Amino acid sequence: MTLTEEEAGFVPLQDIIAAHAQAHPDAIAIRVEDAVLDWRSFHARISAVARALVRAGIAPGDRVALLGAPSLDYVECFFGIVAARACAVPLPVSASAETLQALLADSGAKLLFADPDIDAGFALQVIPFGPGYARWRGEGGDETALPRAEPGDPFNIIYSSGTTGLPKGIVHLHGMRQRQAARKGFFPPQARTLLSTPMYSNTTIVPMLGTLAAGGTCIFMRKFDAGRFLALAQAQRATHTMLVPVQYQRILAHPAFDGSDLSALELSQSTGAPMDLALKHAILQRWPGRFLEVYGLTEGGVSCFLDARQHPDKLATVGQPGHGGEVFLIDEAGRRLPADAAGATGEVVGRSPFMMAGYHGRPEATEQIRWRDEEGRICHRSGDIGRFDAAGFLTLLDRIKDVIISGGHNIYAADLEAVLARHADVQEAAVIGVPSSQWGETPLALVVPRQGASLDAATLRDWVNAQVGKTQRLAGVELRAELPRSALGKLSKKELRSPYWQHKETP
Repeated sequence: MTLTEEEAGFVPLQDIIAAHAQAHPDAIAIRVEDAVLDWRSFHARISAVARALVRAGIAPGDRVALLGAPSLDYVECFFGIVAARACAVPLPVSASAETLQALLADSGAKLLFADPDIDAGFALQVIPFGPGYARWRGEGGDETALPRAEPGDPFNIIYSSGTTGLPKGIVHLHGMRQRQAARKGFFPPQARTLLSTPMYSNTTIVPMLGTLAAGGTCIFMRKFDAGRFLALAQAQRATHTMLVPVQYQRILAHPAFDGSDLSALELSQSTGAPMDLALKHAILQRWPGRFLEVYGLTEGGVSCFLDARQHPDKLATVGQPGHGGEVFLIDEAGRRLPADAAGATGEVVGRSPFMMAGYHGRPEATEQIRWRDEEGRICHRSGDIGRFDAAGFLTLLDRIKDVIISGGHNIYAADLEAVLARHADVQEAAVIGVPSSQWGETPLALVVPRQGASLDAATLRDWVNAQVGKTQRLAGVELRAELPRSALGKLSKKELRSPYWQHKETP
């Protein structure tokens, strides 16, 4: 039988970890705060977890869930599940007990590893991290043969933060994760990557896999704190990190920032939400090393990178399509817009070597995100509206569902938010559509003033409206102490809009 190109080049992650354990057994692979695992111990423990899972009846493809904050136990269980050729299901610790029960049922998980203080009466076997887990895992000596993973095996199911209903389970395969981890230019063998986002997020999983596949060290924070991040980055001489925009904002605002030595940082990445222009400027002025903004989907396919120091004149964009992929626009009828149609707006669509297999048990939802080109190749629809400039840099304008249609005109929140961001007294702003008896809906700006600023809402509205087209004018400005965000720092416009549409009030 002839092997496909992917099958011929595929090396299971367990084998990659074993090679690092043999090459530099005493080097640190995992650090969670002050607790560490060297490569020898890391490999031994994940092998013990995998063998314990096999003994417990976990077969290839079975789903095993995890729930908790970062810990050595959590990390070795994640990789032990993968080494057993099972499918890891990291669950969001912020979800309600009811939602967690639903996600466990949806995934079909046969076993759950969880922090010992989590007790929600789950209807499956729960192994709490700690002494009981250590006894269950065993300390090695068992030579039970482990099944060898294949490229088409499910690696993980990640539940996206759905805005309505039960989140969809995104299925990634072993082959895709290996290709992703093996990408060049991100994590060298000497990387010391500091991670502070939740374990159930792709924001954590992607750099974790890339760092460990290269043979570097992953340093985890159990909970993000700006001061603790600075202390860890300095003490551990962190070379790489992946953060969401609100974390950069809090770190830069911390009183210890200017006195912290972050000179070891080589590459800092931002993802999870768009970053405003003022924050990008602040990073270029004050944050050391290379800064890379990453725009993409957990589902994969659509992926752009902005190397900010290389392109300081493109900070209002999210960069250019990633190597090996393509990103383009389609119109409302689903037709691909010409590549040379600079300035045209449309839905952002793309394909790459790093795409999900589909949504778990949701064929209709899987089909809805897919768009096929003339050759029948699968691409992913982002749900974002954007436009390319003549140099191929992408500017995001809005989510399709968030586009404000006022008097028949499409108004993109990003255009108005960009104007607001230029005001010296505006720290953060979000523009939403609210009901209007005259226009159907109309744009309203919700603004967080800079600390110490004296900002008048009506004056700010007039200042913005003097700079935009007649159809774009703000109906009003409201000042807020803060804007609502998810656990990953993503702005919740649904939560902002809800009070206005629920009561049908016009500002």
